[in-house]
Amino acid sequence: MASKIKVDQLETADGSGTIALQNQLSGLTSASMPTGSVLQVVQAEYSSETSSTSGTYADTGLTATITPTNSSSKILVCVNQNGLRHYGGNTDINLYLQKDSSNWKNMGGRLTNLDGGTPAANSIGSASGEYLDSPGNTSAHTYKTRFARRLSTGTVRCQDEGAVSTITLIEIAG
Repeated sequence: MASKIKVDQLETADGSGTIALQNQLSGLTSASMPTGSVLQVVQAEYSSETSSTSGTYADTGLTATITPTNSSSKILVCVNQNGLRHYGGNTDINLYLQKDSSNWKNMGGRLTNLDGGTPAANSIGSASGEYLDSPGNTSAHTYKTRFARRLSTGTVRCQDEGAVSTITLIEIAG
């Protein structure tokens, strides 16, 4: 059986006053949260079709920025890149997750769905992943997806026909 203590007020140890019990969580800070606690969540979505005919990486349009509240925090990055498709040629898609200004995680090199040929259009569908980052500071960090055509011909697309891609950044107390 669970126990409960009910009091109207608490007196300080030296008898000099009482302690109010209302709103005791108002003094709770991110620094006082236990390890593993979720401190903040940033979520973004993007649904505008983006295409490329280049082997040079370009932004898909999916991006989110988070500023950790503690330097010991971890950032869980959850990405779901949808509407991946190629048109014409014999190409497939390379997809990277970029952190700040450099490619950070390879989400899929040579993403393809070819069934024994080179169709005029071929849907790959989606690529997703979860990645844990340890930024080690309280600076703003931007995470975004970038894509490129792998071979010499054809067009690659993200968010084809308005498919919704999402990125979620979760700060976890370290």
